[in-house]
Amino acid sequence: DLNEKRGAVMIELRANAKINLFLDILAKLPNGYHSLFMVMQSVSLADIVTVSENGEGIIRLTCSEPALPTDSKNIAYRAAQAFLEEAGLVGRGVDIHIEKHIPFEAGLAGGSADGAGVIVGLDRLFKTDMGTQKLCDIGLKIGSDVPFCISGGTMLSQHTGGILSCLPPLKSCFVVLAKPATGVSTARAYGDFDSANYIYHPNKVGMLDSAANADFEGICRHAGNVFEQTIEVPERVRIKSIMRRCGSSLAQMSGSGPTVFALFESESDAEKCRDELENSGLVKSVHLCKTAERGVESVNEV
Repeated sequence: DLNEKRGAVMIELRANAKINLFLDILAKLPNGYHSLFMVMQSVSLADIVTVSENGEGIIRLTCSEPALPTDSKNIAYRAAQAFLEEAGLVGRGVDIHIEKHIPFEAGLAGGSADGAGVIVGLDRLFKTDMGTQKLCDIGLKIGSDVPFCISGGTMLSQHTGGILSCLPPLKSCFVVLAKPATGVSTARAYGDFDSANYIYHPNKVGMLDSAANADFEGICRHAGNVFEQTIEVPERVRIKSIMRRCGSSLAQMSGSGPTVFALFESESDAEKCRDELENSGLVKSVHLCKTAERGVESVNEV
C-alpha cells in the first residue's frame, strides 16, 4: 500500500461499505443521540481512499463525485483534522482523494467508510502506529459508524457506536445492494422513530446467539431493522419480492435506508437478482459484492 508518487509516499486503501444484519433502537439519550444494538457486516463494495503529505500545511480533499462537499462538511476532511490533532501533527498538510463507488445517503456508511480510510491511512502515512482501539476512539468523535468501518468484519455495535464486540465471521456469501431513487434523511428517520406510537422490537437474544455461533440460517431468521416500520420507501416491497424470488437467504433494509440488501449463497442466483433489479425500473443503482472480513484493506489485498 506504499507507492512512490512524485517522490512522496502515497497510501491507497479500500474503504468497505457496511450492511446492518440487525438494527434495534433501545432508547433516546439525554444528549439527543440514540442507544443502538446492531449486528454489522462489512461488504466488498468500497471507495478507494488515497492519502499523502503535501508539505503545504493544509488539508486538501478531492473527490470523484462532484455532488459531495470537499471541506469540513465531509466526514473524511473532519477525520483528517481529528487524526492530526490527536497525533500532535496539526500543521502537517495532507492530500486526500476519494474515488467514490459506494452510493451516498444510502444506509451503507459510505461517508463513515471514507473517514475510516483516512484515519487508517494517516496512521500508516505518519507511522504513528496507534492501534485499532485508539483509531476507533478518534473515529467515534466524527461519526457513530466510523469505529465499525475501521474495524470491520462481523461485529456487534452497541450504544452510540463506540462499544464493539467481535463476532465469528459471517459465512462468505454474495450480497446484492439495491438503492432506490427515494432518498432518506437520517435525522428525519430518527425523528419519525421517536414519534411512532408502537414499535415491534426484533429478537436481540436470538440474533446474538445465532451470530455468536456463526449460525447463518439463524442469523437470517432473526435479522431485523426497526427502521423498516417507520421509514417509507415505496419500492422496498417490490425489491424484496424480486430478491426472494431469486432465492435470497435474507432481504432487508440497511441502516436508515433506503438501500435494500440481499444475501445469497449462490453466485448465479445473486447475478440473476442483480440483472432483474437492473431491469425493474425500481432502483437507482444496484451492486453485486461479497462479504468482507475487514473494514479497511490495502488495495492489493482484494
